[in-house]
Amino acid sequence: MSIVLYGIPNCDTIKKAKKFLQQNDIEYTFHDYRKDGLTAQMLDAFIEKLGWETVLNKRGTTYRALSDEQKQNLNETTAKQHMLDSPAMIKRPILDVDSNLHIGFKADQYQEIFK
Repeated sequence: MSIVLYGIPNCDTIKKAKKFLQQNDIEYTFHDYRKDGLTAQMLDAFIEKLGWETVLNKRGTTYRALSDEQKQNLNETTAKQHMLDSPAMIKRPILDVDSNLHIGFKADQYQEIFK
């Protein structure tokens, strides 16, 4: 089984997801957008499977810092560019289990994925 957790390390939700995986002895690779990078191809794959509106994190400070005009003119193309420029705008974590993508963290959801 191939498991990759995508995100940024100082995110509380990432910390919870990592803790769950470690407590359940689930081996995974952590992909840090800031250290390991984010390619347009990766982002395209996330968006293709999950949808750009799901992948875009509208609750974070990076999104809230956008101007009203930028928020009103968001579409897949502009959202992708914002996420490539600022990976913190990607909802976290994205969990890739054998090419099946899951977004966000809830213990119940992870229990279901790994049962």
